[in-house]
Amino acid sequence: MRVTLAQTSPKLNRSNLQDILEIVKEFQEESDLIVFPELSLNGYLLQDKLFEDAWDIDDLDELKELSRHVDIVVGAAIRDIQTFKNRALYFSNGKLLSQHTKVHLPNYGMFEEARYFTAGNKFESFMSSFGRISMLVCEDLWHKEVHNELIKENPDYIIALVASPARGFSDNGLEIEDRWYSIIKTVAGECRAKLIFVNRVGFEDGLGFWGGSCIVDENSNILDKLPRYETLIKTFEM
Repeated sequence: MRVTLAQTSPKLNRSNLQDILEIVKEFQEESDLIVFPELSLNGYLLQDKLFEDAWDIDDLDELKELSRHVDIVVGAAIRDIQTFKNRALYFSNGKLLSQHTKVHLPNYGMFEEARYFTAGNKFESFMSSFGRISMLVCEDLWHKEVHNELIKENPDYIIALVASPARGFSDNGLEIEDRWYSIIKTVAGECRAKLIFVNRVGFEDGLGFWGGSCIVDENSNILDKLPRYETLIKTFEM
């Protein structure tokens, strides 16, 4: 399977949809699956902008249409009746094949997602053209009980959409990067699954996101990795 990691820098407005459509059109011939980061359709620090910028699924018909040529995974703030959900969306063959609502919403320090979003309550897998897939969003992966749920689901692939700010700078590198790689390698090995990790880059209101998107195999080896801090879209063979 040819997977394109789209390590992008979303803006805090709805223009991200057009940017994503252009990227998909550019890479659809060389890729079977294109994966974007958490909230790639919105930007991260939405706060009250959710009321004007959240998406209805029907707003994303252009992504459905493009998925006739290549599978697409995006992160989006979705309006769900009178609430908002932080979701990973998987489009394939002209339809929304699956969606995962972020279960663990961080609400400490620089994070206040629980103030604006309503949490999901389940983890599940679904069948794609490439095998069984489970999707998670960022903080979901930091909880051991989630790892146990994933093991039960027995996916072939795990897709993790992430918006992780850079923190923990030291002479030895970036502590949050080391922590993330430890987690995703552990999960891939526990589940005997390939894991696709896509983290965003760019700055929002003082937060800088570090990137480092990568692919991990079922033996916990990082096979391919994008650099820190750089907007980059690249296709790899899995």
